[in-house]
Amino acid sequence: MMKAGDDEGAAGGRLGFLKQQDSDAKEGKTLSKLSSTPAKGDWTKASCPCCESKQVEPLVLVKLGGKVGPETKRWLIRLIGAQQKDGGAGLLAHPGEDAQSSIIVVSAPRCTLLRATEELGLCKTYHTGEMEAFSYNDRDNFRNSNNMEAFLTLAEREYIVKYELEGLRAQKDLRIPGLPDKYTLHNRDNIWQKLCSAGVIVDMFPLHNSEKLKQLKEAWYLGNQLSQPLDSVNEYFGNSVAFYFSFLDFYTWSLLPPAILGLSIAYFSGEVQKEMVESVSKSQSPDIQVDSGLMVSGHMIQAVFSMLWSTVVMELWKRRSATLSYRWGTLQLAERFAEPRPSFHGKLGVNPVTGRVELLFSEWQRDLRMLLVSVPVVGLFLGLVVVGMMCFYWGEAQVKQLHKDWDSYLSQTFLYIPSVLHIVYTNMLGNVYRNVAQALTEFENHREESAFENHLTAKVLVFTFFNNFAVLFHIAFFKQDVSLLRKRLASLLIVTQLVNQVTEVVIPFLVDRFISAPRRNEKEDDPQEDKFRNQRSLPPFPGLFAEYIELLVQFGYLSLFSCVFPLTAVLLLLNNVTEIRSDAYKICKLFRKPFYPPVANMGVWQIAFEILSFASVVSNCWLLLLSPHVQVWGQENGLSGGNLLLMAVIVEHVLFLVKFIIAVVIPDEPYWIRKKREHMEYASMWALRQMTLEARES
Repeated sequence: MMKAGDDEGAAGGRLGFLKQQDSDAKEGKTLSKLSSTPAKGDWTKASCPCCESKQVEPLVLVKLGGKVGPETKRWLIRLIGAQQKDGGAGLLAHPGEDAQSSIIVVSAPRCTLLRATEELGLCKTYHTGEMEAFSYNDRDNFRNSNNMEAFLTLAEREYIVKYELEGLRAQKDLRIPGLPDKYTLHNRDNIWQKLCSAGVIVDMFPLHNSEKLKQLKEAWYLGNQLSQPLDSVNEYFGNSVAFYFSFLDFYTWSLLPPAILGLSIAYFSGEVQKEMVESVSKSQSPDIQVDSGLMVSGHMIQAVFSMLWSTVVMELWKRRSATLSYRWGTLQLAERFAEPRPSFHGKLGVNPVTGRVELLFSEWQRDLRMLLVSVPVVGLFLGLVVVGMMCFYWGEAQVKQLHKDWDSYLSQTFLYIPSVLHIVYTNMLGNVYRNVAQALTEFENHREESAFENHLTAKVLVFTFFNNFAVLFHIAFFKQDVSLLRKRLASLLIVTQLVNQVTEVVIPFLVDRFISAPRRNEKEDDPQEDKFRNQRSLPPFPGLFAEYIELLVQFGYLSLFSCVFPLTAVLLLLNNVTEIRSDAYKICKLFRKPFYPPVANMGVWQIAFEILSFASVVSNCWLLLLSPHVQVWGQENGLSGGNLLLMAVIVEHVLFLVKFIIAVVIPDEPYWIRKKREHMEYASMWALRQMTLEARES
């Protein structure tokens, strides 16, 4: 990196300036149009001869601030194209139309992609046909290592560009040309973050490939096929998106058994039919014949089935997840010792594990921030959930009294208002909380991206669980009102799904159709730069948080409370069949293409689903204890309330044992995957041993 005040020509020699670019800009010449074929003065030159190619694939667009001058832009292009050993990103950069334009298009040469593949710990196909952890020194023995489009997915190539740009750190104190002295870079400062805070960089996003996107649409949501092209989704959008849609598909089809059971119970049980009508109409239905004398009710069957079903589904999903992770090359990711997050800050020091000089931030400081700031703020929002719950109860009592006084169709419709308002309140509170949780997690200053995501997800999960289930648990465990619980659950299932479909699909579609699309006005013969710019007119993809939360809440409704409303699985199945295609349409059409890092599974979300699976035992056993059948049976046999509670606890522990046995009998990974993982670990250990021996000999 050049020092502040260094001669610009000397610095350019060290950083690999663009040939003739400065002179072209000074003379006002227009650089040739952006295309996949580089010409003189277009793309920066690759630092390695083996990386030079006639074809350059535009991967990422960097949007500059409106007041960024040509001097700053030229410096940034040189920095992006400089070799990594000189403090650059080792990437390829294109200035757009000319030095005055506000975009930089970035691609990546072969060697940079291969080195990042090793740093990220990705597995690729070895010459033997097996998946192995990629090693740069052994690159020639991996299949397609000379063809980056076949060796790495498009999503991986785009993420590597982001990974390299956000990992840029100043090697010395450095003044950025064209910026005030207050933005001077100091040793180990994150350059990309500094440029963002200075307004030099206002946006960065991966570019769509129109041909690949068209093929993906036709194979995904435009056709009549039932199966999803998961490998194509992984290739285009990355592992995170592919894992989400794989789980959505797996979970949706796994709803078939509980849906069939629920329909059967509702059809054959007059008692359940009566309860279904009352939960929807909020009035008594005396015309339906109620069963009597049955030792086992439909609710009991549904409760036991839900508890066992949730365990089997999660165990089978973990096996499927492991298989997909192996197939997509993310079985062994290495993030712990990679470059820290761009926003990570601390003091320079020597890492006691790696021996490298880097920014360090002590664990006790992070723990103190979580204890004194994060925990109280999360507690405050949980208190707001309780306030909303109390307002719901107050409103419910008021409309019931109103309906009792008026007894009309109009007053009967008022019975739904508290539930609708409470659902709107919880959704709005959830949206605000997610932004607050993001800020809190940033304040905690986590080094690794995975640690940041895990803590952020944990915060959201705690709030989501409390926000969505607090009222239901209060009705079940404290009010012990099964009828009210059934009505509330029916309202949540119907209203929430309607609200989600409108907010997630209808509104974004209308915005795109009538606001964004007319602004783009894209034509076939438009310059490629304009087509890239048009992609920025799309709103950023909001992420998978809301999608996973929706599935988690669904899973909770089904596993925790479906015994009081057997048609829960039927409603969820109908919703999710359309959800798959609407989510696919949304990510392909309505939003900008997102960046996603390689992942090996669903992360913390998987743990959250498993926690709900075990919580279902406690919830269903308690609801069965409140069942009229159990209460009548207890009275007939002279059992007191305490004895019934003791029996419920015994049954609960037996079911916990059964769930544990199921989890043991169904391994988390198929046998062949476990053998592959052990082989990879052995190969990595052997390679490290050979490197150590060679170092000692030299």
